[in-house]
Amino acid sequence: MATHLDLDEQEQLDQLKHFWNTYGTLITWVVLLVAGAFVAWNGWQYFQRNKAAQAAALYDEVERSTQSGDVERIQRVLGDMKERFAGTAYAQQAGLLAAKALYEKGNAEASRAALGWVAQSAVDPGYKAVAKLRLAAELLDSKSYDEALKQLSGDVPKEFEPLVADRKGDIYMAQGKRAEAQAEYRKAWTGLGPASDYRRLVEFKLNAAGVDPKSLAPVITVTPAAPKNS
Repeated sequence: MATHLDLDEQEQLDQLKHFWNTYGTLITWVVLLVAGAFVAWNGWQYFQRNKAAQAAALYDEVERSTQSGDVERIQRVLGDMKERFAGTAYAQQAGLLAAKALYEKGNAEASRAALGWVAQSAVDPGYKAVAKLRLAAELLDSKSYDEALKQLSGDVPKEFEPLVADRKGDIYMAQGKRAEAQAEYRKAWTGLGPASDYRRLVEFKLNAAGVDPKSLAPVITVTPAAPKNS
């Protein structure tokens, strides 16, 4: 009986040796690859967390600079953000924040440069749209109408389409192009929907452009019920 068991164990051992000789190298490489991928993933996660922490710290510096009104410092810190963390949301937020502060300090050129960078480089389409809208507004103030319209060309997220139409209407009105302004204000009014507070402002603009907003409201027709057979 013992000899039979010894033979079975030997046979199993021989099969295991054969299996390992056939697939051992492959298994080793698979294990190494999985382990390497795990280590790389953890390393990447650590890198991203560390990068986000550094970007957040630098954004705080931008925020403090805007609060103090130090124009030179704002531009310097924003430059660091663009160079080191351009692909982060913090950099895009910093660009918008810095642009506002720079414009309020009378440095319109630097403000437009910051907005232009966000409009071109932002990963998030929402930040891009906000930058384009604000840049178009600044260009409108400086009477750079064609450039302002150019900034509003191209696709934007659907929720920004009424705001883009409204801004285009402002530009066309400034140019004296009433018909074009009316068309854009109509788009804005329709796109905003009745629950939007901003729609009231667009109504004032429509009136100023010679359009009664009530004429744009959909007419609800009620079909009379068919008489019942007696």
